[in-house]
Amino acid sequence: MPSRSHPLRWAVELDGAGRHPAAWRLPAARPEELFTAAHWRRLAATVEAADLDLLVVADAYRLQSADERDQRGRLDAVAVAAHLAPLTRRTGLVPVVTTTHTEPFHTQKAIATLDLTSRGRAGWQVEVSTTAVEADLFGRKAAAPDEELWGEAAETVDVTRRLWDSWEDDAIVRDLATGRYVDRDKLHYVDHAGQFFSVKGPSITPRSPQGQPLVVVPVRHAPSLALAVAEADVVRLETADPAQASAWAAALPRATVLLDVEVLLRRDAAEAADVAAQLDAWSPAHAPRTLRHVGTPETFLDLLGDLPDGVGGVGVVPLDLPVTLDLLASDVVPRVARPVVHGTTLRERFGLSRPASRYAEGVPA
Repeated sequence: MPSRSHPLRWAVELDGAGRHPAAWRLPAARPEELFTAAHWRRLAATVEAADLDLLVVADAYRLQSADERDQRGRLDAVAVAAHLAPLTRRTGLVPVVTTTHTEPFHTQKAIATLDLTSRGRAGWQVEVSTTAVEADLFGRKAAAPDEELWGEAAETVDVTRRLWDSWEDDAIVRDLATGRYVDRDKLHYVDHAGQFFSVKGPSITPRSPQGQPLVVVPVRHAPSLALAVAEADVVRLETADPAQASAWAAALPRATVLLDVEVLLRRDAAEAADVAAQLDAWSPAHAPRTLRHVGTPETFLDLLGDLPDGVGGVGVVPLDLPVTLDLLASDVVPRVARPVVHGTTLRERFGLSRPASRYAEGVPA
């Protein structure tokens, strides 16, 4: 089969034994290791060897299922990404961080720290918490409608970006002669007062290698699309409808647009169908959240050759790990054209310039 001629971007979202809650029961899953660092190191090594653009670490403030037969529980996404930072060199590390019950100050500090420890390969996927169960875990406020949650997320992203800019690039002077470590005139108050937050700043973390780490936004409806239009560097579309994907992509001319695909791969199509049927028999309540592909590397390549207009790549969500990820890395990615990568940071990888701090002298407001 010939390679796809149009270059594609790749993200892969990793979560336990895979997105399917019954995947832990498959022979290759190693369920006793799912909450170990070794599990994540093995997966990251495969992603890094395939030189995928983004490794997204899934997270949420809820258990995946109420069924005791399903895989439940996660490690903290930012902590996992931080562990992988010194063990990887090229792939972008993108933890999911929920905005609904998290202060912007904490979020910006965590992602800026990840950008420093990864030497400029950090991103942040924005997410919201929609359920009363999640709200009850925190006990500070009730669950809210999508419009309010994504409005709060938009304000969080704006505040976070301001805090990332609150240290100018040359704020640290380390002047041994005068004993001065920081030029205090180059640390800035953000003085944000909005609907959901009041934040004075500045950050306590120096400006990171990228200045502004990549912001990734999942789009699944109008409220999330509004945030993506305003703030996203990379967008993940969650839809099985090609027409809907094209319409959303058309509204996002400045972002890199990926179509999410839940994937289960085997070298034999009948085996792939049998595995998927077994997973659904073990956990029949699981439904696809986006486009789903069950098949072989060859049939997945066919899908990649017919992506909707405006889509520049895929966000692969393996239903099972590690088998699907291994086949993706060995039998799919090498047969697809890739954009030429210049530089070492994630912004450079996506062809984005490094912005100056908005508070630096001479930078337009």
